[in-house]
Amino acid sequence: MPVARFPRPIFLACAVAGLAALSGCTLVTRTMSDGITSVITPYRVEVVQGNVVTREQLAAVKPGTPRSRVRDVLGSPLIADPFHAQRWDYVFVIRRPGTEPQQRSVVVLFDGDNVKSVEAPDLPSELEFVASISRPGRAGEPPKLELTPEERAALPLPPKVEATTAAAEPQGAIRNYPPLEAQ
Repeated sequence: MPVARFPRPIFLACAVAGLAALSGCTLVTRTMSDGITSVITPYRVEVVQGNVVTREQLAAVKPGTPRSRVRDVLGSPLIADPFHAQRWDYVFVIRRPGTEPQQRSVVVLFDGDNVKSVEAPDLPSELEFVASISRPGRAGEPPKLELTPEERAALPLPPKVEATTAAAEPQGAIRNYPPLEAQ
């Protein structure tokens, strides 16, 4: 059986194209190490763990408050250790791209079924917390919810629809099906 041979010009063209493609890889690698990776950053996931406890929430939890009320105000504790049933730990951690990572820990100690004491750092108010996790440059901008009269005037007018006197009949396939039961 004769062996098929490639014509020499086609073989040479393929070899030159392959070598050019391989040499292009080193060019791309060199360019990436110089500048592309400094411009393009990978997506980083926001990590939020635990319960956000604000100053307003903590003000509602005072010594003598029952456990059920604490759970209503602060939520379920992140750590409720069965070996330390008289202690609930509320830990909050947030790592968000473009903002500083935050970590806070609030400890609620119980005497029986009522709060004995609360150990907490200086907590932010709700507005301070929202401002702290907002990305720079967008904190003070309220969202635009309505167009100005000038913007409304610049919009194109909708096409006019001619009113028909007769109600439009439904369109679709008309099919006649045989009866389901014999008559």
